[in-house]
Amino acid sequence: MTNNLFVYNTLTRKKERFEPINPPFVGLYACGPTVYGDAHLGHARQAITFDVLYRYLQHLGYKVRYVRNITDVGHLEDDADEGEDKILKKARLESLEPMEVVQHYMNRYRLNMDSLNVLHPSIEPRASGHIIEQQELIGKIIEAGYAYEVNGSVYFDVTAYNNKHPYGQLSGRKIEDLLSNTRSLDGQSEKRNPLDFSLWKKADPAHIMRWPSKWSDGYPGWHLECSAMSTKYLGMQFDIHGGGLDLLFPHHECEIAQNVAGYGKPSVRYWMHNNMITINGQKMGRSLGNIITLDQLFAGDHPGLEQAYGPMVIRFFILQAHYRSTLDFSNEALQASEKGLNRLLSAVAKLDHIQALGKGSIDVEALAERCNNAMEDDMNTAMLVGHLLSGITQINKLAEGSDTISAEDLEKLKVLYHSWVFLVLGLELPEATGLANEITGDLIEMILQLRSDAKSNRDFKTADRIRNELTDLGITIKDRKDGADWEIS
Repeated sequence: MTNNLFVYNTLTRKKERFEPINPPFVGLYACGPTVYGDAHLGHARQAITFDVLYRYLQHLGYKVRYVRNITDVGHLEDDADEGEDKILKKARLESLEPMEVVQHYMNRYRLNMDSLNVLHPSIEPRASGHIIEQQELIGKIIEAGYAYEVNGSVYFDVTAYNNKHPYGQLSGRKIEDLLSNTRSLDGQSEKRNPLDFSLWKKADPAHIMRWPSKWSDGYPGWHLECSAMSTKYLGMQFDIHGGGLDLLFPHHECEIAQNVAGYGKPSVRYWMHNNMITINGQKMGRSLGNIITLDQLFAGDHPGLEQAYGPMVIRFFILQAHYRSTLDFSNEALQASEKGLNRLLSAVAKLDHIQALGKGSIDVEALAERCNNAMEDDMNTAMLVGHLLSGITQINKLAEGSDTISAEDLEKLKVLYHSWVFLVLGLELPEATGLANEITGDLIEMILQLRSDAKSNRDFKTADRIRNELTDLGITIKDRKDGADWEIS
């Protein structure tokens, strides 16, 4: 298997050739949602980024086990060690059982991901289903001397860890700087050090989600689940751990510390992070009140939206930026993405109607090489999309009959576009709506033949009427010298 894929490793801060630990198998873990609210653009970007990585690795011939977790316990407000669990808070506000909240938003998240054509992961474990594994890891960390128990709660000792291993290597932070920027403990906290983080929290009497342990009836800390579940399903060392840039610190930093403390070595070879989506240059977040959910985008039901945007428009919008760059939301950007997506999908549809009539000027091999190079360079979907769009002019010439192509090159061109557009980028042809949805391709061809016969008989009134009625149904007709092409708008 030839492999020229280079990925940016957040840990080393440089692009590295991707070399799996156990080829052709690849272990991929990505942080999934905390299910206490509707999915938004930020969720979409992370899911689509690692969906494309999953697809691309399979395209290269790897056998991928993709694990994406569901956080349904232990995630406290502001990612702190004190306060209310986000799911419990939602359950209290809506008078629901916590797992009712989890199931509701998990179902909605999956529906949104299906709409975006995000593939289901190989395994989708839930934190609440892996309490035993998390408790076992806590025991190992305590035994190694990197955690301590206070009043039924267990905390990771960052200072003890940092004395033997560098804490902060993923985010590039030094413990001295972190301490100087952290307020000192006020005497009310159980922690020895403000940087210490919870591995297990003793549940107060009002806390509904709790499990028995040797320390107390309680629940695991947020960071612990990913360490326990990733290694359970991918092994003590695996290839790629992904997530949003907002998870880099403290979540992923704590994961590294937990793995080294509990297992004696780092578990992840390549750390990959997608950047954030901003709105008018401001970070999008629930606390800022500028969230636009995916359901609102699909329905156009938000004061900041000028129209509804289909799932494939959202996907294409995200793919038009490199995953490590900031992506700024605007109606203008989404409208431009809609036009670009329609151009691309229309060109792909035309390929099925082009006939091979000799040898033309299009260099399919050169286009294929540019597309390959784009994805091999740290999964540069923005550059890939640019190359695919650049080929549309040539496809249009072939469709219009102003250029020709050999049968061999035509087949290569079809495979190229279908592979990249549908299999790797995960775009889909939109479903037609209304009456057009009921019309089959054969029926449209028959209607176009009736129109052609009318024109041959100089019955231009009937020919124009057929064209106008098809247009009203959302079917665009483009006349050629030897017939007509059609597409569903």
